[in-house]
Amino acid sequence: MDLFKKSGTELSCMLRSKECSAREIVSSIYTRIDSVEEKLGSYVSLTRDMADKKADIVDKKIAKGEIISPLAGIPVGVKDNILVKDVKNTCSSKMLENFVAPYNSTVVEKMLDQDCLIIGKLNMDEFAMGSSTETSYFKNTKNPHNLDCVPGGSSGGSAASVAGYETTVSLGSDTGGSVRQPASYCGIVGLKPTYSSVSRYGLVSFASSLDQIGPMGRTVKDVHLLYSTISGYDKKDRTTVDISNIPKEISELKNLSGIKVGIPSEYYLTDKNTDVIKSVENFIKFLEKSGAEIKTVSLPNTKYSIPVYYILSSAEASSNLARFDGVKYGYRASDYTNFQDMYKKTRTEGFGEEVKTRIMLGTYVLSSGYYDEYYNRAQSMKKMMKQDFDKVFEECDIIVTPTTTTTAFNLGEKINAHMDMYTSDISTASANITGIPAISIPCGRDLKGLPIGVQIMGKHFSEKLLFDVSNFYEKSIDGFDLEIKI
Repeated sequence: MDLFKKSGTELSCMLRSKECSAREIVSSIYTRIDSVEEKLGSYVSLTRDMADKKADIVDKKIAKGEIISPLAGIPVGVKDNILVKDVKNTCSSKMLENFVAPYNSTVVEKMLDQDCLIIGKLNMDEFAMGSSTETSYFKNTKNPHNLDCVPGGSSGGSAASVAGYETTVSLGSDTGGSVRQPASYCGIVGLKPTYSSVSRYGLVSFASSLDQIGPMGRTVKDVHLLYSTISGYDKKDRTTVDISNIPKEISELKNLSGIKVGIPSEYYLTDKNTDVIKSVENFIKFLEKSGAEIKTVSLPNTKYSIPVYYILSSAEASSNLARFDGVKYGYRASDYTNFQDMYKKTRTEGFGEEVKTRIMLGTYVLSSGYYDEYYNRAQSMKKMMKQDFDKVFEECDIIVTPTTTTTAFNLGEKINAHMDMYTSDISTASANITGIPAISIPCGRDLKGLPIGVQIMGKHFSEKLLFDVSNFYEKSIDGFDLEIKI
């Protein structure tokens, strides 16, 4: 029995009926990892002992007849910028190559409280800066649908591990699309929750006003299960809010009658013959056929989402990454003459090119003489973009767009084409800028067989509606196409 291919909800039911044990689930997952990890490169480190010990706890509870949580015994991979106590947390950077986390992040604490099985730490773009997982200091992660292609980024390891059956669900982080874009490229489900609905305590900061931890899985219900576990108020993160009054169960909709869907014209300006646009348009036709009301809407400031995102995120990154200077922890240059020389050499040697580029950009837009011209203008545009979305949501319940404008590109194809790489976030960055939730679900494949994702965005704290609509679509098409090459 290939337990590694089962969904989280299936495994949970099997555990309760004693069709399998948590130890058997762990064994199946690690056997799969041993078989394909050399090809995929999803993991930076594995936590076999931790997973085995937790599996034994779950099996003992079942043997005693105790009630277990829905997440108990379910394998979870964790992006390597989310702290797991006593496990290396590298952010896929030389700067933190040997850093061991001294405490658990809040999301990890919540998962462990529910007896999930943490399988390992997942590869990513260095400090979450990138769209292909090619800026990782350690390795390139491959797309399970085509090993010559990127998995997306920065949560590329999180997406590839799920699509490649190396874990059941995973956690990523999303600053400008870093959960949804790789979910689209790898043909899985990925959620960027409402800003403040999930604690960022224990997430290594990139851009604090944009960062959000998000769940990834092969089914909508699996992603919902993980989101329900990690969401909610945390006294250690004062930006979080209490969302306990929001129903967390997925509704089994019979149709989509009464749901108003906005289609922003600005997201559909590419050639109408492209595989991506065709697949998304077919999804929209499905929504209409199922009873939804389709309306063309406008988000006029969407065209500024990329410059606004990179100005704001780089500015915050230049501040957040100032702590990595070789003084208290992390990498330190070995050959220096004084403190200033140590700082300079440590940061020059410890950071990769993409990280240094963004630090320099952030320092520039915050500098005297350019602060008003760039940073303040970007903040003003952020407010205008939020007003655009608020206006659309007065007449629509959800907004539907392509998750990305292309399918997965080849490894090495865009690593030096910075503008092409940056525009990978053109459809996703606005959700981070405005703080709204957004989910990417598979909606087809291109002529090369690579997955295509569609993005559904909603009002603040409307995750339930996003899950309901996504689950309705998944059931209507009898499940997503999960076939991979390995």
